[in-house]
Amino acid sequence: MMSLEKYMPAWVKRIGLVTVFLLFAAGIVFWGGFNWALEETNKEEFCISCHEMKENVFKEYQNTVHYTNRTGVRATCPDCHVPKEWGPKMVRKIQASNEVFHKILGTIDTPEKFNAKRAQLAQNEWNRMKANDSKECRNCHRYDYMDYTEQGNRAAKQHPQAFVEGKTCIDCHKGIAHQLPAIDQHIGARNEGAASISHGEKPAEKNAEEKK
Repeated sequence: MMSLEKYMPAWVKRIGLVTVFLLFAAGIVFWGGFNWALEETNKEEFCISCHEMKENVFKEYQNTVHYTNRTGVRATCPDCHVPKEWGPKMVRKIQASNEVFHKILGTIDTPEKFNAKRAQLAQNEWNRMKANDSKECRNCHRYDYMDYTEQGNRAAKQHPQAFVEGKTCIDCHKGIAHQLPAIDQHIGARNEGAASISHGEKPAEKNAEEKK
């Protein structure tokens, strides 16, 4: 019977064939467990398991077209906040660990604390999406897939212009799924009442006394 030893690398001979197989099996188990944990923490159920998310931004999101619409296509939390590609996804997961850390510290564990930090949290997410050219948005929306003849007049005018200017989705669509903090959005006049306006709602009309 032909011996396999002469075909084995030196390092395999030193540690033994059984040890190699055991290490290989352990690697498969580890990788499988790692991916399972990654996917489990990449579900909407996990995202809203913290009451800060469920009672604040998730309720806002439920009033938007990304939650319910005529086509039945829903964009969930990870669809918009976690890139699909492996490398960017891992970077986002590392960033999210800091958010979990602050959850444990109690930095945003009440609606009051959350709203006090809302502007900073929103700006952090806008900066992240600006830096990656709104990668998550473009999983579904792309300039080169748009039929401008099917869009409203404003969108049909703004989208080609934004493409030429090198703008990305988040430059103009900051309030697409959540309430806007009362800060300058760089897309018009400052809206002091933005924090109290939900998606799709208009600011309350000023009464006659306020208009004078």
